[in-house]
Amino acid sequence: MASDEKTQDQLNPPSPSSSSDPWKERILIPTLLAGIAGGAVGLISKHRKVQGLSKIAATYAFNSAVVAGCYCGAREFSRVTRTGQPDDLFNSVLGGFASGTILGRLQGGRAGAVRYSFIFAAVGTAVDYATLELKPVITDFFTEMKNEDWFKVPEWSPIRVLDEEAVAAKKAQEEQIFRRVHNLNKEDSS
Repeated sequence: MASDEKTQDQLNPPSPSSSSDPWKERILIPTLLAGIAGGAVGLISKHRKVQGLSKIAATYAFNSAVVAGCYCGAREFSRVTRTGQPDDLFNSVLGGFASGTILGRLQGGRAGAVRYSFIFAAVGTAVDYATLELKPVITDFFTEMKNEDWFKVPEWSPIRVLDEEAVAAKKAQEEQIFRRVHNLNKEDSS
């Protein structure tokens, strides 16, 4: 009986691309961010006067998104076929070579395929390495920002943070001023 269960588990291994697998974090989000960054670069491009602002920004955004999507897809394909970890930089190298070869072949022929494959492998791996190194720093920064006391007013500042008693005294003073003003308005109207 136990051997039947073992063979059943061996015949149907869990899928590496299950719905709990955060592929959106590793493919979709970088592709969208690259498209946004490409559009921003297109907005300040020197070609915007000749081609038109919207056309050149859309072109930059589309091209950046295609490059990032191709690279991230090839990197994830490499990870799944190698059954590697998401943080393995060798997946970045293989994904860079694969996507650089494909896009370089489309852009510049055989010579372009070789040149682009090395460029994509180097740049993609460098970006992934920098992302891995900066991820803990960024998460620490945002966890510190979530704390309630992330901003403290300096002592020399004229702005003061009031405690409950001071807030109650200030509210009483404002109500007293409000009553005086309304009493003056009533006397003026009569």
